[in-house]
Amino acid sequence: MQPVGPRVHLAHLPTPIEELAALGRLLGGPRLFVKRDDQTGLALGGNKTRKLELLVADAQAERATTLLTAGAAQSNHCRQTAAAAARCRLRCVLALGGGPPATATGNLLLDALLGAELHWTGERRRGEALDEVADALRRRGERPYVVPYGGSNGVGALGYLLAMQEVLAQLAALSLRVDLMVVASSSGGTQAGLVAGAKAFGYDGRILGVSVDKGEREPERYEAQMATIGNAALARVGLPARLDAGDFEVAYDYLGGGYGVLGDAEREAIHLLARHEGLLLDPVYTGRAMAGLIDLVRRGALGDARGVLFWHTGGAPALFAYAGELRP
Repeated sequence: MQPVGPRVHLAHLPTPIEELAALGRLLGGPRLFVKRDDQTGLALGGNKTRKLELLVADAQAERATTLLTAGAAQSNHCRQTAAAAARCRLRCVLALGGGPPATATGNLLLDALLGAELHWTGERRRGEALDEVADALRRRGERPYVVPYGGSNGVGALGYLLAMQEVLAQLAALSLRVDLMVVASSSGGTQAGLVAGAKAFGYDGRILGVSVDKGEREPERYEAQMATIGNAALARVGLPARLDAGDFEVAYDYLGGGYGVLGDAEREAIHLLARHEGLLLDPVYTGRAMAGLIDLVRRGALGDARGVLFWHTGGAPALFAYAGELRP
């Protein structure tokens, strides 16, 4: 593997692996573990910090003055991008879907504390307005670096190619076998990086993404998009492995009421992990992905898997924005 290239130190790595022993006893089935990427450390942590280490270095190489990205109002990616910009003395502009709420809470409050400039874009929350906002920034003399939605391109996914190398070394040191890894999947960069890392470093278990977006893409198109992202990450480090759509496994059975809609399954997962493990999931991503994993265990759908690793991608600040729906 060729050297990764420039990388800004933002994350507390390696993040720990913990066993979810109480949840495992409650559910029955294989041993359950969690990879604590909610503990990456940047402004309350999350998976985007690994991606931003590469993306910010790329922005600096391009002599950018401003990080520009997009997401929903409670975007964890936007919060971590704002924090990375503050750490690296860059401006941050966020194109957020919807309109300004009466009270800013959760990630939105943190965006403001971190000094981000907010542009509200209505229905366009997945980065559709990024070119428009970038042009406006250039007209006022700034040099924006456009961080794609979710940080999901070849540069960002490289963070999770490297994360796979990290987790395999940890599992070997702990003498643990994991037959299945489960991760929330939305913009695709995290799952793409993990699958690319599996090819690069010889992991032969399953990597299951649990989709959190309802009706926003055709499955075949999404899996092909992840293959493109993963191949771009592999190319950046000179690895010859190639991915195609068939290398990606995504569960589309847990979409519930749609993106950001908290349902009974997500609510149960959040309460179970909080009360039995002292672990906080978020309402949009990890709550839905864990709900999927819980259902698979209960239905006995994991076959002869002996160990399952759940990637906790962060997002706990969004809990505060859902307080009314989460109270027992």
